[in-house]
Amino acid sequence: MKLGHESLHRTGLIALAGLGIASSFQNAEAEVINRGIEGLPLHEARPAPKSIFPDQHIVVAQPSPSEVNPSFLGPVLLMKSAIVDLEAGTVTLPLRQGKLASGELVWSILTDVTDENLANLHGINYSAKLAYGITGKAARTGRFERDGTFTFDAGKVDFSPAHSVTPGEAPNFFPPKAFQPGSVGDADYSPLVALDNAKNAVFNMPTIAFDVSAETLDTMCDGSPDFAKVHDKVRKICPRDGTVTLQMTLGYTFGKPIFYISTESNHPLIASLETATLAPATGDLPFALEDAAPGESAERIYAIANGPTGIDNPFRQGVNSALSDAGSHGPLNVLGGIPTINLDYSPMWRLFPVRWTDAAIEKGYRTKLTDAIAIEDAGAKGIIESLEGGPPKPLGFIVNCPVVYRVN
Repeated sequence: MKLGHESLHRTGLIALAGLGIASSFQNAEAEVINRGIEGLPLHEARPAPKSIFPDQHIVVAQPSPSEVNPSFLGPVLLMKSAIVDLEAGTVTLPLRQGKLASGELVWSILTDVTDENLANLHGINYSAKLAYGITGKAARTGRFERDGTFTFDAGKVDFSPAHSVTPGEAPNFFPPKAFQPGSVGDADYSPLVALDNAKNAVFNMPTIAFDVSAETLDTMCDGSPDFAKVHDKVRKICPRDGTVTLQMTLGYTFGKPIFYISTESNHPLIASLETATLAPATGDLPFALEDAAPGESAERIYAIANGPTGIDNPFRQGVNSALSDAGSHGPLNVLGGIPTINLDYSPMWRLFPVRWTDAAIEKGYRTKLTDAIAIEDAGAKGIIESLEGGPPKPLGFIVNCPVVYRVN
């Protein structure tokens, strides 16, 4: 849908802006679906919530075709157990209590599972491909208890390191001069857990806090998390309410803006850039297979190293841009298949780091890309290449990014 000047008049957005209504969208109290301003007619498009502005100016209004069929155009809450605040760009999820076999308390979230019925039951994402995650140490084991808690056989996380990323010198902010993940898992830690009394279903259960009491975490219910004790994505955590609120990240899939959360990576640089937990065990996932190959447990995500920069640039994108903006806006990574769009969704993503070639930049081809196929096409044309040269390819980096909400 192309929104030119006449189209904006047709949708009524210019008229709304003249009344000062458009700006109120940016300041209105958030709703999960964010239907618009009460008492005013709904239109095909509306101003984007402030959490994704100015990267996205316009999003689809409701009622939308996605309410009839989630594969159609429009917003979709993919993780049904989630409460999404579009204005703040946060998601609130049930907080799950458990422990290690050695006794330490473990606080987790449930985001994905290999069993479709369990996914529907718990309001989480279904991912058949996670069944292939039981490879090496890529998945650990556990069980659920009669009291509703979980026991994990192994897997500790240290949340005490202070997260930091020091950008490089302008204009090459990437790669950073220095970096430190804010949390580090031991050799046995993986967010993937095969529960032996749940039909051996594999759950994605990122650890949010470890070896800390409920009483201590309850002091963070008001939105002042202690990042020496909890995941750096946490904005609020409250065992007495049974909830945790996490910061989401904006990305794109097949031209559609989506929200996801980054929780783990197998590499310290990626974990630092994603504000995620370093989990080396996830590196045991098979990452070099093609999407249709049996045994492929991950999907592909593209990070562009040297896209256009400047927060006011409508085509800005990439890690260099994110670092130049002190991390207040993300790199706008491009993801492959997600639920409602493709069959091969997995929360575990093989990272394809790519860059625009010098020749493409000299010819003015560099722009914002929002479609995985378009990136592969650009790679085939030789205007985008892997950081190691040649066509786009995975380089062994894995990142855990469960999808939460499809914006359009």
